Amino acid sequence: MKQKDPFQFTAVTIAFPMLLVLIIWVVYWLELRFSINLSSYGVRPRTLSGLSGIIFSPFLHSSLSHLYHNTIPLFLLSLGLFYFYRPIAIKVLVLGILISGLLTWLIGRPANHIGASGLIYVLVSFIFFKGVRTKYYRLIALSLVVVFIYGSMIWYIFPVKENMSWEGHLAGLITGVIFAFFINAKLFIPEKYHWEGDNYNETEDPFLQHFDENGNFVPTSEMENAHDEGNTSIRYNYQFIKSKKESSDEE
Repeated sequence: MKQKDPFQFTAVTIAFPMLLVLIIWVVYWLELRFSINLSSYGVRPRTLSGLSGIIFSPFLHSSLSHLYHNTIPLFLLSLGLFYFYRPIAIKVLVLGILISGLLTWLIGRPANHIGASGLIYVLVSFIFFKGVRTKYYRLIALSLVVVFIYGSMIWYIFPVKENMSWEGHLAGLITGVIFAFFINAKLFIPEKYHWEGDNYNETEDPFLQHFDENGNFVPTSEMENAHDEGNTSIRYNYQFIKSKKESSDEE
């Protein structure tokens, strides 16, 4: 029986990424609408009050440009996450926010770290390394697409730009790699054909028996004729006939 395709586009696939991006935009709109500044709720490394930023910082952005450049890749990557890794997508997102935020709090320089870029690095590194580890062609293809589009982001885990949280990027990258190796789920069951089994014997394969030693195809009718000829036996019937002399002596 043909197995059900594990990768199916449903309402859930797009609903969660849209909801995540919508929350980020709504928070930014509330800041503009009520003239408030929530940036102080970002991650402030190694301070007790800065711990709250582990949860809040991915939803805070300093400008419209900052918001725009983060939410587009976040939507696309989370969409790929929910389509290809749906059973573990929520876990990756929630733990990604918490662990990457905690790492930023531990290794970050004294500053206010805000933005969803850390989560973006979690998704990029997770999707790439997880796809490579699965050795499944569709997930490997996804990994190659991700590294082709976002591969240049690797440079931003270093302090190459002022006022950029490279520590958050590095924390996200490390978190994604860890997830790729330690978050396991039965994502799919590739269909196995009988010749892929460990007990497969090609000499017993009905299809391969249609080919002779030279690789020529032998139709079923010829195989049956050859089989019948190979099993042909000759039966000899003997009948004892008395000679005339023996018959006369008996009389």
